[in-house]
Amino acid sequence: MRLAADHYTACLAMPFGALGVRIESAALTALEFLPAGTPSFATQEPLIEQLQSQLQAYLADPHFHFDLPLRLSGTPFRLRVWQALMQIAVGETRTYGELARQLDSSPRAVGQALGDNPVPIIVPCHRVVSSIGLGGFNHHAAGAALEVKRWLLRHEHAI
Repeated sequence: MRLAADHYTACLAMPFGALGVRIESAALTALEFLPAGTPSFATQEPLIEQLQSQLQAYLADPHFHFDLPLRLSGTPFRLRVWQALMQIAVGETRTYGELARQLDSSPRAVGQALGDNPVPIIVPCHRVVSSIGLGGFNHHAAGAALEVKRWLLRHEHAI
């Protein structure tokens, strides 16, 4: 995890830790989970206020629909996976296998694309789980990242 303030446009305190935020050309390009206690800050970027407002709305009501300008960069396959994630409703989950079948792919390839999702929460990769449990999150199989996934799924009443 990167902690340098100059790497982020903002660092926002969240109930599950902190979010490092990157904005480029008036679009959200990355959200990264940072440890609890990471100092919060925000630049004067107008999109930061919009993001903060929408995150607060999501925390108050998990059915809130994010409407933020995103700039997602990835292979055509990853973009297809991330688009498919946007179709999973709040409170629902899919397994890696189900999503792979939907995309005519393999669970491993889907899992890799999920781990590479640059804007988790907004593109809800946390809604994809293993057939035998939570599965991984953000390229981690255990630890703080998995606790964030668990927190998000509980918040959305999916588990």
